[in-house]
Amino acid sequence: MQEKLAAFQRLLTIMDELREKCPWDRKQTFESLRNLTIEETYELADAILDKDIKGIKEELGDLMLHMVFYAKIAEEKNAFNIADAMNEVCEKLISRHPHIYGDVVADDEETVKKNWEQLKLQEGKKSVLGGVPKSLPAMVKAYRMQEKTAQVGFEWEHAAQVWEKVEEEIAEFKETLIKEESQARKEEEFGDILFSMINYARFQNIDPETALERINQKFKKRFEYIEANAPKSMEEMSLEEMDALWNEAKGQ
Repeated sequence: MQEKLAAFQRLLTIMDELREKCPWDRKQTFESLRNLTIEETYELADAILDKDIKGIKEELGDLMLHMVFYAKIAEEKNAFNIADAMNEVCEKLISRHPHIYGDVVADDEETVKKNWEQLKLQEGKKSVLGGVPKSLPAMVKAYRMQEKTAQVGFEWEHAAQVWEKVEEEIAEFKETLIKEESQARKEEEFGDILFSMINYARFQNIDPETALERINQKFKKRFEYIEANAPKSMEEMSLEEMDALWNEAKGQ
């Protein structure tokens, strides 16, 4: 424990020094750091998918730096400091785990999640969806909204019902194509398909964002194989020639 506290103290000290002495660090604001923080978060997500333990460690450190950076800026504004932020999350964790720090019984994960959402509403949250960030990627946001509303009972009973909804939405989308409806209408119905597919993935314990990203990586790897092994310019190749190389890549 002492080693961990010493490392955190070291980071706080370095942050103080950089904020005072480095022109770049001194210039940063909440707003200027925002996109950099998003980038660091995605780099951590990449390292996790790659099972890159060294990379995970590095990206965690980068994100920790950002958290300390935001707290330092807030402290300079006399708004709050890092201790305030950490104490607040500690109090929240204690409050939302009454099965650990109180007399509530919760023997399984689902009960814990339901209790969590109910406690958030008791704390004054106006909606179970209030905590879903607006800037989340659409697929992740859909999954989180479905997950949260399920905790208050807004949920299909069986996966088969969800698949029926998927098929219904596909049929409605096909109808917009047959009737040559507006682009906005096609987009809406296609969105319904995606939303229903994400819900079905959740019922099958599949993270759709991770599943799609793995396919993205697979597609990238196979297409790069085609590029590397193309006997002539890609523009001069037929689809059949490219498909033959694609199948070679699959075989490897």
